[in-house]
Amino acid sequence: MTDASTEQDRRWLRTAISLSHQCPPSQTAFSVGAVIVDGHGNEISRGYSRETNAHVHAEEAALAKLPADDPRLKTATLYSSLEPCTQRRSRPKTCTQLILEAGIPRVVIAWKEPPTFVVDANGTEALTAAGVTVIALPELANAARAANAHLLGHQGS
Repeated sequence: MTDASTEQDRRWLRTAISLSHQCPPSQTAFSVGAVIVDGHGNEISRGYSRETNAHVHAEEAALAKLPADDPRLKTATLYSSLEPCTQRRSRPKTCTQLILEAGIPRVVIAWKEPPTFVVDANGTEALTAAGVTVIALPELANAARAANAHLLGHQGS
């Protein structure tokens, strides 16, 4: 993980966080927003958890709106309010697998997944090990947690 972030990163991550507030509520999954921005700083897709069905994740929703071979993905940044998943019961592929298959080279997150549903979440580590640049902006973590306060109780994770 690197600390090389920009004001543009903070702006797009705030957009992803605002999308997380559009998620239908769930007691068994986090509310997450995601935005994909091309290498020129233009939004090319966005999504949020449970946008199209009860099991869709934010990153998955955003990627599904683009052709798998969209050349813009090779220079894109994916902004997610929560670290992309590496474990999943409801789908054959995790969000980290989808990001890697899309060839997205850079991911910016606000919040590392707490152990609420997955004890050893390691999306950041999995992406980094595969060569993806992952940047965390912990100063936006509280804003990302706000859409999930009903799940976290007093954890503060």
